[in-house]
Amino acid sequence: MTSRVPLLNKITHYIVKRKGKQMRPMFVFLSARMFGKPSESTFTAANLIELLHTATLVHDDVVDDAYERRGFFSLNALWKNKIAVLVGDYLLSKGLMLSIDSGEFKLLQIVSNAVKEMSEGELLQIEKARKLDITEEVYFDIIRQKTAVLIASCCASGASSMKQSDDTIEKMRLFGEKVGIAFQIKDDLFDYGLGGKIGKPTGIDIKEKKLTLPLIYTLNNCKKNIKKSIINTVKNHNEDKEKVNEVIDHVFEHGGIDYASQIMKNYADEALQLLQEFPDSEAKNKLHKLVTYTIEREK
Repeated sequence: MTSRVPLLNKITHYIVKRKGKQMRPMFVFLSARMFGKPSESTFTAANLIELLHTATLVHDDVVDDAYERRGFFSLNALWKNKIAVLVGDYLLSKGLMLSIDSGEFKLLQIVSNAVKEMSEGELLQIEKARKLDITEEVYFDIIRQKTAVLIASCCASGASSMKQSDDTIEKMRLFGEKVGIAFQIKDDLFDYGLGGKIGKPTGIDIKEKKLTLPLIYTLNNCKKNIKKSIINTVKNHNEDKEKVNEVIDHVFEHGGIDYASQIMKNYADEALQLLQEFPDSEAKNKLHKLVTYTIEREK
């Protein structure tokens, strides 16, 4: 990560010191270990994924005007948007150069596709947030592209780094996609105080006009007057804490939480069924535990 630019070195040091759970590299390594001892290509894949993921987080904070990340100030809070965007670009370019310098063109293809899909997913969500016309089908399109595609790329990259067949790589990609969808639904449930350490609804998604699965289900299964009231709150009163809490109450009362929780478990179960098709190993057992953690985590 070293650069000749002192400011860039200072910022990348700040990023590395405040890294998150690094779940995505874990998916890369465990997916590779399903097929033997991780190769140099596996380490390249894990680095590439983590650089890409960090770049997207930096850019996301700029897009969302977020001033906190993982309990610390975001880059744009400390160094403003212009520098944050350029640092995100630098991280992305470092990842791409890493794969090119290593001759890992298959990994580059997998990850470049993820970047494309993640951008499309973000733009689709922004477009739909303006009209508030998100159906379940569109919701799953958005989270598949925004979140699941990166975890899918982790698992595909891990298998690819071990020179597995295209069929095996695709099976691992699909496994990661299902885990990623379950992961995002779990994040959506946190907004309603489910599983979080604080245990209180935050309503942040509602304030940002994001229609997530619990709310979409409620809108499809409540009376017209309640639906009209919910949409009015999301559109025009999303900063009113009392009205946002009323929306949250409607979601609980109409079974939105139970429905989303069940769908999340279904995706996790489907992922585990795909995993069962591979021979037993320590890596397979740990992947199983990682899937369980994904839907049971508290933050």
